Amino acid sequence: MVKNLLKIRDNPNKNNRLDKKFKNAENIKFAHKSEKEFTKILDFYRIKWEYEPKTFTLGFDKKDNPEVCFTPDFYLPEYDLYIELTTLNQKLVTKKNRKIKKLRKLYPEINVKLFYKKDYNSLLFKYLNK
Repeated sequence: MVKNLLKIRDNPNKNNRLDKKFKNAENIKFAHKSEKEFTKILDFYRIKWEYEPKTFTLGFDKKDNPEVCFTPDFYLPEYDLYIELTTLNQKLVTKKNRKIKKLRKLYPEINVKLFYKKDYNSLLFKYLNK
Protein backbone atom coordinates (compact mmCIF):
# COMPACT_ATOMS: atom_id res chain seq x y z
CA MET A 1 0.00 0.00 0.00
CA VAL A 2 2.81 2.49 0.79
CA LYS A 3 4.21 1.92 -2.69
CA ASN A 4 0.84 2.96 -4.15
CA LEU A 5 0.74 6.11 -2.06
CA LEU A 6 3.84 7.56 -3.63
CA LYS A 7 2.18 8.96 -6.71
CA ILE A 8 2.64 12.45 -8.07
CA ARG A 9 0.58 13.65 -11.03
CA ASP A 10 1.41 16.54 -13.33
CA ASN A 11 -1.28 19.16 -13.88
CA PRO A 12 -0.30 20.46 -17.33
CA ASN A 13 -3.48 22.49 -17.86
CA LYS A 14 -2.77 24.72 -14.86
CA ASN A 15 0.97 24.95 -15.32
CA ASN A 16 2.90 28.12 -15.79
CA ARG A 17 6.18 26.45 -16.60
CA LEU A 18 8.73 28.91 -17.84
CA ASP A 19 10.60 26.17 -19.72
CA LYS A 20 7.47 25.38 -21.75
CA LYS A 21 4.74 27.64 -23.06
CA PHE A 22 4.54 30.54 -20.61
CA LYS A 23 1.06 31.48 -19.44
CA ASN A 24 0.49 35.02 -18.26
CA ALA A 25 -1.17 35.21 -14.84
CA GLU A 26 -4.03 37.07 -16.51
CA ASN A 27 -4.81 33.91 -18.53
CA ILE A 28 -4.89 31.51 -15.57
CA LYS A 29 -8.07 30.83 -13.65
CA PHE A 30 -7.02 30.95 -10.01
CA ALA A 31 -9.05 29.36 -7.23
CA HIS A 32 -8.89 32.57 -5.17
CA LYS A 33 -7.99 36.20 -5.88
CA SER A 34 -5.20 36.01 -3.29
CA GLU A 35 -3.38 33.55 -5.56
CA LYS A 36 -3.44 36.00 -8.45
CA GLU A 37 -2.17 38.77 -6.17
CA PHE A 38 0.59 36.45 -4.97
CA THR A 39 1.79 36.01 -8.57
CA LYS A 40 2.22 39.77 -8.80
CA ILE A 41 4.52 39.68 -5.79
CA LEU A 42 6.50 36.79 -7.29
CA ASP A 43 6.75 38.57 -10.63
CA PHE A 44 7.83 41.82 -8.95
CA TYR A 45 10.74 39.99 -7.32
CA ARG A 46 11.40 38.04 -10.55
CA ILE A 47 10.75 34.68 -8.93
CA LYS A 48 9.82 31.98 -11.41
CA TRP A 49 6.64 30.18 -10.47
CA GLU A 50 4.29 27.44 -11.58
CA TYR A 51 0.63 27.33 -10.61
CA GLU A 52 -0.63 24.00 -9.23
CA PRO A 53 1.83 21.93 -11.29
CA LYS A 54 1.65 18.72 -9.23
CA THR A 55 -0.91 16.72 -7.29
CA PHE A 56 0.33 14.44 -4.53
CA THR A 57 -1.72 11.38 -3.63
CA LEU A 58 -2.04 11.06 0.14
CA GLY A 59 -4.48 8.17 0.46
CA PHE A 60 -6.44 5.53 -1.41
CA ASP A 61 -9.87 3.96 -0.98
CA LYS A 62 -10.43 0.19 -0.67
CA LYS A 63 -10.24 -0.20 -4.47
CA ASP A 64 -6.86 1.59 -4.66
CA ASN A 65 -8.36 4.71 -6.22
CA PRO A 66 -6.86 8.01 -5.08
CA GLU A 67 -9.08 9.27 -2.28
CA VAL A 68 -7.05 12.02 -0.63
CA CYS A 69 -4.86 14.31 -2.71
CA PHE A 70 -3.07 17.59 -2.19
CA THR A 71 -2.23 20.15 -4.87
CA PRO A 72 -0.08 23.00 -3.54
CA ASP A 73 -0.88 26.38 -5.07
CA PHE A 74 2.59 27.23 -6.33
CA TYR A 75 5.95 25.72 -7.10
CA LEU A 76 9.07 27.91 -7.12
CA PRO A 77 11.57 25.91 -9.22
CA GLU A 78 14.60 28.05 -8.31
CA TYR A 79 13.99 27.25 -4.64
CA ASP A 80 12.57 23.74 -5.09
CA LEU A 81 9.70 24.89 -2.89
CA TYR A 82 5.95 24.35 -2.97
CA ILE A 83 3.74 27.04 -1.44
CA GLU A 84 0.19 26.70 -0.22
CA LEU A 85 -1.74 29.88 0.57
CA THR A 86 -4.49 29.79 3.13
CA THR A 87 -6.26 33.10 3.48
CA LEU A 88 -9.72 31.76 4.20
CA ASN A 89 -11.43 30.30 7.27
CA GLN A 90 -9.84 28.35 10.11
CA LYS A 91 -11.55 25.08 9.12
CA LEU A 92 -9.55 25.04 5.88
CA VAL A 93 -6.34 25.90 7.72
CA THR A 94 -6.72 22.81 9.93
CA LYS A 95 -7.46 20.61 6.91
CA LYS A 96 -4.47 21.97 4.99
CA ASN A 97 -2.19 21.52 8.01
CA ARG A 98 -3.22 17.84 8.18
CA LYS A 99 -2.57 17.34 4.48
CA ILE A 100 0.83 19.04 4.64
CA LYS A 101 1.81 16.93 7.63
CA LYS A 102 0.87 13.78 5.70
CA LEU A 103 2.67 15.04 2.58
CA ARG A 104 5.86 15.59 4.58
CA LYS A 105 5.61 12.07 6.00
CA LEU A 106 5.01 10.36 2.64
CA TYR A 107 7.23 12.61 0.51
CA PRO A 108 10.06 13.76 2.80
CA GLU A 109 12.05 15.07 -0.16
CA ILE A 110 9.31 17.61 -1.00
CA ASN A 111 9.73 21.10 0.47
CA VAL A 112 6.41 22.77 1.21
CA LYS A 113 5.54 25.96 3.07
CA LEU A 114 2.10 27.00 4.23
CA PHE A 115 1.47 30.74 4.10
CA TYR A 116 -1.17 31.77 6.59
CA LYS A 117 -3.32 34.86 6.16
CA LYS A 118 -0.99 36.94 8.34
CA ASP A 119 2.04 35.85 6.24
CA TYR A 120 0.23 36.71 3.02
CA ASN A 121 -0.92 40.09 4.35
CA SER A 122 2.62 40.90 5.47
CA LEU A 123 4.00 40.14 2.00
CA LEU A 124 1.23 42.11 0.37
CA PHE A 125 1.90 45.09 2.65
CA LYS A 126 5.61 45.05 1.77
CA TYR A 127 4.85 44.72 -1.94
CA LEU A 128 2.31 47.54 -1.99
CA ASN A 129 4.71 49.85 -0.14
CA LYS A 130 7.55 49.47 -2.64
